[in-house]
Amino acid sequence: MNRSMYSLLGACAVLLTLSSQAVAQSTESASDTLRTPNGKPDFSGFWSQPRHLEPRGGGATTFTKENMPPFVPGGEALFYKPHTGDPFLDEPRAYCMPSGFPSAYFGPYPVQIVQNDDWLVMTTEYERATRLIPLDGRPHREGIEPTFYGDPVGYWDGDTLVIDSRNFKRWTLDDYYYVNPDEYRMHSDAFRTIERLRRVDANTLSYEFTIEDPKIFTAPWTEQLQMTLHPEWEEAGLYEFFCMENNRCPGGNCSDR
Repeated sequence: MNRSMYSLLGACAVLLTLSSQAVAQSTESASDTLRTPNGKPDFSGFWSQPRHLEPRGGGATTFTKENMPPFVPGGEALFYKPHTGDPFLDEPRAYCMPSGFPSAYFGPYPVQIVQNDDWLVMTTEYERATRLIPLDGRPHREGIEPTFYGDPVGYWDGDTLVIDSRNFKRWTLDDYYYVNPDEYRMHSDAFRTIERLRRVDANTLSYEFTIEDPKIFTAPWTEQLQMTLHPEWEEAGLYEFFCMENNRCPGGNCSDR
């Protein structure tokens, strides 16, 4: 056997060893995932807000225009809301109106998740906005009033938690205001979201966020994000964050409200 053949066999042996190690590490990582008593991955803990995989400018919640499908006829006018000059209409959150979903959960604030077999509770530090997500297979509720945070139900697809939310009030989609101060981007009352949470490793959640709004877009579209575990935040917990009536008016002048 010549020297080149020995070199080739040696290289193959190294590749097989590395491959075996990678499989073992992957299996170990999967088996080490914290799980609830029913065997599902446990997402409980303190997490960063969902973040894009690559840093970007704009506000904390500014979705990617390139990901968005074409508008349906009349959809663009429904999507973009020009400002009027009235701060009560142009920035209602300054007057303690809810930020709504998804905007509140994508701001630069911690998110606490508490989970058991039947429920997953998500609370963001931002105004302590809380989502109660049933995991017991129930359908969406019928005949209820639309809300700022929608009606979520969750179910498992293997080790991926899928959260389907619908029945929203028409409200702001994101913080596009920080990109263009002259207008908002809005969703309609047909807005629906699909979240897919999957534990990549002990400290990272993959967070895939799909938006469906048939009154505005011709098709659904998806953002790829992630959340990072911060066990060091547990000692302090979520700071109290509340909004008193009109205490966040632009410039602090609310005498006319």
